[in-house]
Amino acid sequence: MNEKVDIIAVAKAARVSPSTVSRSFNHPGLVSPATRKRITRAVEKLGYIRNRAAQSMHGRRNATIGLIVPTIDHAIFAEVIQSFSDSIDRAGFTLLIASHSYDLDREYAMMRKLMEHRVDGIALVGLEHADASLRLLEQQGTPAMALWNYAPDSLLPCVGADNREAGRIAADHLLELGHRDIGLVFPRPEGNDRASARLWGARERLLAAGIPLIADWQWEAPYSIAQAKQVAQDLLRRAHRPSALLCGNDVIAQGVIYGAQSCGLRVPEDISVIGIGDFKGSSEMEPGLTTIRIPARTIGEIAGERFTDLITGASDDHFRVRCPLECILRGTSRAVHAVGD
Repeated sequence: MNEKVDIIAVAKAARVSPSTVSRSFNHPGLVSPATRKRITRAVEKLGYIRNRAAQSMHGRRNATIGLIVPTIDHAIFAEVIQSFSDSIDRAGFTLLIASHSYDLDREYAMMRKLMEHRVDGIALVGLEHADASLRLLEQQGTPAMALWNYAPDSLLPCVGADNREAGRIAADHLLELGHRDIGLVFPRPEGNDRASARLWGARERLLAAGIPLIADWQWEAPYSIAQAKQVAQDLLRRAHRPSALLCGNDVIAQGVIYGAQSCGLRVPEDISVIGIGDFKGSSEMEPGLTTIRIPARTIGEIAGERFTDLITGASDDHFRVRCPLECILRGTSRAVHAVGD
């Protein structure tokens, strides 16, 4: 932790008094916009973090870990959050959670807030982060890790799945069933390296198999059952439609299935659907959702164990753990020329 950067250093860099810096934090309306801007630039340049846990003894851990996730709005990260929390709890740590709504600039702001509370480490979802966030972690010397994603060359220690491989496996399943007219339904990739990696992997596999990527069959939908359903309704009413849809995750896949059914299409008789994730509820659907299982509970448990070891000095910071994927066959996909067609 950078103990040399204090409010006096910020004041000197911003050419104001320490009391003005304090006032800009606590009563920003009493400080002119131009002065606040100078102070903000100084804070970012120096990597200064307010100590909101000043009562803590110097050098003593607060036994808290911050976890910043893209969303807590639905089930995507629920299982990994719970497993991670259980794992660090066994090591005597408490979890603080923040979300950034797929906005990496907001992730930086959330990171600063957690550091102000002097968390002992910060866990992030994914491997794509703003330069300011990575710089702040380095400036503060805060232990950090990434979960949910894996890459052998990750800048941060990581525990997760290879999302490109998830896209490839999903595409392979549809190809093995004989599908050649395949559509893709994914969220916007900006600020979401999980989605972009899965999309890249799926496209790579389809192109390698000689499958044309028809522009009208590549659709965007957010992680919302209702909005994915609407996208499917708008697009599946067209005369020329694919025989299978590969979806960026199970939430989108569920919405697509409901949309297809509302258009009078049978799943999988008229159209096959595959998701990625295997979230709670995917197996209880009718029909049950075919999907690529990302082992969320395993990821959370291993990540918690490795990260608490890192924070307490029981291990180094070079771990890169890849968790295996599995294609879960259920009722939403079948061969193009299955018996009974």
